[in-house]
Amino acid sequence: VVTQPDRPSGRGRGLKSPPIKLAADELNLPVIQPHKLSEPSAMQQLHHWAPDLIVVSAFGQILRPEVLNLPENGCINLHASLLPRWRGASPIQAAILNGDELTGVTIMCMDPGIDTGPTLIQRSTQILATHTAGYLAAQLSSMGADLLVESIPAYLSGTLVPRPQENLLATYAPMIKKEDGLLDFSQPASVLELKIRAFNPWPSAYTYWRDQVLKIHRAHVVDAPADEAGKKVIHQGLPAFTTGKGLLVIDELQPAGKNILNSKTFLLGARNWVI
Repeated sequence: VVTQPDRPSGRGRGLKSPPIKLAADELNLPVIQPHKLSEPSAMQQLHHWAPDLIVVSAFGQILRPEVLNLPENGCINLHASLLPRWRGASPIQAAILNGDELTGVTIMCMDPGIDTGPTLIQRSTQILATHTAGYLAAQLSSMGADLLVESIPAYLSGTLVPRPQENLLATYAPMIKKEDGLLDFSQPASVLELKIRAFNPWPSAYTYWRDQVLKIHRAHVVDAPADEAGKKVIHQGLPAFTTGKGLLVIDELQPAGKNILNSKTFLLGARNWVI
């Protein structure tokens, strides 16, 4: 098993192992955790293992041709979109941001490109109006694991045949940065609500209140007459923002240094929400 190095985590910044390492340890499987797979020691270990097939999922590093060509049966990747739609680093977030009604998982044969290799099999699921990126990530992980177990024997036996992607239909999901979570209230409330779900749990959609970050975890849209965008108002007992079109009514939020609160609880201690 090859996975990411242990990382500092929590307030104490103690090292935390990736879940895949913990699972491998329980199964007594050998594990390496190189910062880069191109490190000589990591490449030496891969050659020593002489794998028949390499299976990749959310590894976070681009595999060099030396790695791609190492296994007799190549490398296959579990990707969290219905390729060729949403190639790239953030397919789940991109699907929500763009209002897609469907997403899913694709098992594909890897080549030197970014998610450009031929596909083996796909499975789809609906994106509902309540789904966050975190929810879909868990759902697609489970779906993808089942699909891998089902498809690997068929691939190795030759009954599952790779099919080239239709490159003209490709769309791209770039890497998300923390600052992408900042809400621009000149946009329509419907766009902002998608952003809140797409960036939950990370990097979290946010604005500023009392000169500190205010994370928005859940919201809904209400039609409203046009008004100056970005004003803080109260709608039916809940905090809300005027936007480029409609009201963005907040259901759950998180002030700096505090736990997640439902909005009614928040307003009890935020008497100056509307000035």
